Amino acid sequence: MTGSAGSERKPSGPPPALLTGAVADALRATGGRIGGVYLCSATPGLMRLAVLSGLPGPLFRPWWRVIVDRPFPVADVHRTGVPVVLANATETMRHYPQLAAGLPFQFGSIYVPVVAQGRSFGVLAILRPAVADAAEVQEEREQLTVVADALGAALLRLDADGGDVTWDGEPLCVRPPAAGPAPGRVGRFAWDPTTDVVTLDEQARVLLGLPPGESPGTLDALARAVDPTDAHRLPGLLHRTARGRPPPLPVQVRTTEGGLRLLELWEATGPETRPPDPPGSAAAPRPIAGVLLDPGPGALADGAADLLPEGVFCLDRLGLVVYANARAGHLLGVPRDRLVGRSLWEAVPWLNQPTCEEHLRGALLSPAPAHFHVRHPLTTGPSPDPRPYEGDWLHISLYPGADLVTCTAVPANRVPDGTPPEPSQTDPGAPGTAASTAPLYRPIVLAIALTEAVTARQVSAVVMRELLPAFGGRRLAIYLLQERHLYLAWESGFPDGFLSPFEGVALDARLPGVETLTTGRPLFFDSMQQLAAAYPGIALDASEGARAFLPLIASGRPVGSCILGFDRSRSFSSEERTVLTALAGLIAHAMEKAQRYDTEAALARGLQQALLPRRLSQHARVETAGRYLPGTEGMDVGGDWYDVVEAGDGLALVIGDVQGHGVQAAATMGQLRSAVRAFALGDRPPEEVMGGTNHLLIDLDPGQFASCCYVRLDPVTGVARAVRAGHLPPLLRHPDGRTEAVDLPGGVVLGVDPRAHYPVTELRLEPGAILALYTDGLVERPGEDIDDGIAALLRALAEAGGRPGPPADGAHGPRSGGSRGLSLRDVTGPSRDPAGAGSGTAPSPAGGGAAGPRSGGPAHPPLAAVADRLTATARQAADRADDIALLLATRRAAADTASGEHPHHGRDGA
Repeated sequence: MTGSAGSERKPSGPPPALLTGAVADALRATGGRIGGVYLCSATPGLMRLAVLSGLPGPLFRPWWRVIVDRPFPVADVHRTGVPVVLANATETMRHYPQLAAGLPFQFGSIYVPVVAQGRSFGVLAILRPAVADAAEVQEEREQLTVVADALGAALLRLDADGGDVTWDGEPLCVRPPAAGPAPGRVGRFAWDPTTDVVTLDEQARVLLGLPPGESPGTLDALARAVDPTDAHRLPGLLHRTARGRPPPLPVQVRTTEGGLRLLELWEATGPETRPPDPPGSAAAPRPIAGVLLDPGPGALADGAADLLPEGVFCLDRLGLVVYANARAGHLLGVPRDRLVGRSLWEAVPWLNQPTCEEHLRGALLSPAPAHFHVRHPLTTGPSPDPRPYEGDWLHISLYPGADLVTCTAVPANRVPDGTPPEPSQTDPGAPGTAASTAPLYRPIVLAIALTEAVTARQVSAVVMRELLPAFGGRRLAIYLLQERHLYLAWESGFPDGFLSPFEGVALDARLPGVETLTTGRPLFFDSMQQLAAAYPGIALDASEGARAFLPLIASGRPVGSCILGFDRSRSFSSEERTVLTALAGLIAHAMEKAQRYDTEAALARGLQQALLPRRLSQHARVETAGRYLPGTEGMDVGGDWYDVVEAGDGLALVIGDVQGHGVQAAATMGQLRSAVRAFALGDRPPEEVMGGTNHLLIDLDPGQFASCCYVRLDPVTGVARAVRAGHLPPLLRHPDGRTEAVDLPGGVVLGVDPRAHYPVTELRLEPGAILALYTDGLVERPGEDIDDGIAALLRALAEAGGRPGPPADGAHGPRSGGSRGLSLRDVTGPSRDPAGAGSGTAPSPAGGGAAGPRSGGPAHPPLAAVADRLTATARQAADRADDIALLLATRRAAADTASGEHPHHGRDGA
């Protein structure tokens, strides 16, 4: 619980009133008690918490920032645009174990995207009581979506006006709407900085001790109504609030008679509020509103609570102490008047312990009471307030409510005196200090994240993301052992070139990064001077800081070493040393697994590249282009392939996809490609090619199935006979620019049913038309229907092939009806349609295919360029979960061939 709940500096991004109002609306609409909104950061790939309502910000510091590619509900909703509903802790653990590990409490949550016109600005999140099933909160999800859509529309307008819609500051921590009557006496007031008019209601005048009917009309008069020690800072607080910088927590002020009051300020909102200032202009001060609260209880309740043997104090949802009896002040070692009206971690800094923070988080998130023991920190001098016979240990109980958490404290005399107290945060305000909540949950999150990392770079990235923030580190270097030398696998934070002299260092070198591996013992240096004394002459990258050198050893096998760097000198507690050593073992096992994966992936990629065609069969009347894109790093190699084979006097166009990934999928792909190629070279009818390949795969019994599409094309007549085995339908771009998905009736995937029948469909490919065969990796997107992906590919094909034309019937997906402009019919034998064979040899008057202007139509780009444009988005994707194969084919007009032009024959563009 370090720091405060916010900052008085002006936050970046949208107006705070817009964001806090949206969160308040969301809480009212859903009946939730905790809410927040994440916005995109100006840093790509990062989201930041902009507003947090109902929770103390410092307790949730580890969740202030979210990396968009992490398995986290906020990140998933932002990427996919699909809401996420987690009904209870079980659902959270099932879908997001890292979140459940960090917040292992019984609560539910709803996350909806903040979008407008296809643009994602952030995510609106609500935490609520757990329910048995997500269907029970369907209405709340819909209401939350309405609020998120309104916020998205407002942010879109703000962006259009030149405003900032990103967030890079600390979150604004605000109270949620009250669930019941506010405790104590509350008065309201308002101030208009333009006219300097102050308005107070009757209760506010009473709380300030003013005579009935008397009201300060100006800000100066209001300042004279409070204690002189507070009067000098009151105008500054109101002026900052009027310019959009309200104090994050209630401000303590005292009346002229010494009574304690809490002052809460915000910008006034409502129909009369002026519109936002134009971008670039100086922000005009705005009217503000506020409340004045008497935190003290009535005299009778106060006296009754003072008679209790327990200490009783109450916290609001931001961690502010709103009530405490005298016994609580005595046991906590803080006078009651210094306890009430301040945040708990500010008033009682020795409670800044991981145990206290964890239980307080649980009480704020779930309705179950919490009980724990806590010990006063050891004092070096005589105690200013001795507690005879009571000991140093307290038994604390937390009883959560809708708006308050009631806490009790009693002496715990039975706790052994020899039990060491938990360390307290000695410098909570130091910049760069890691939140003390982190060490409790970061090791668990690291372990879970390491199970998801596949490659060595992914393992290193996880360590960088999870381990360094947990301990406040700023530098990281990971070395891996290869042939008795250490080679740098990852570095971050070190000066450029500093680590270069250590590349490939042998195991007999006297360096801490080497000796930690050879001895198996971690090395910790509290300062750079300590490191220099232990290793005279060693090059140092900084004059101040601390270093930890950890051995990476997996099951007794040396893997490498890990170096953690800190900007300031620091000591490593025995607990930290134990945790870091254990985490080094986890990292070593993950690195060893990643090295095995890298070896297998290299083997599979090499096998796959060897099996894919290096050149495609050629024909003077046909131009083809093929592209293959493997999955991105960390994704297993798939079994996609394509081929163009001479089949008698024609060409066979083939594309297929083996189920699964890895070496086995690549090997099966090679066997199927060879089988299809052998059948095609014999000019077997398409249905026999598919049936024979199906029987072969069943006989091989690799435990895998495959999809395939086979098209036997007559280059002269344009007659094509196509067959499909569970594969996606081909796409066709007509010479005039119309596009459609060809409706081919097909059979089941290969390798499943030995009696499967594969019907053949006959069609005609006009000169200049483009036939596209593809695998699912090109059209599948997480959270989207595959038909939408096919429709998007149709549009891209229309634009990439030249001047786009209107879509043909069936262009909206593979399940459409007839295909206008094609001669289609089902055939069961090898015979061809004589009428179809005699047509299509002349160039189409609407377009000339690859020949360009010679055909009389608009120029079309080479087929290879079309293939590149169709795969451009996939090539640029940072995360391709599947590999991609694409095969394009087009016929050239007879006039182009007779003129002596030679077609451009596509080759593997991987």
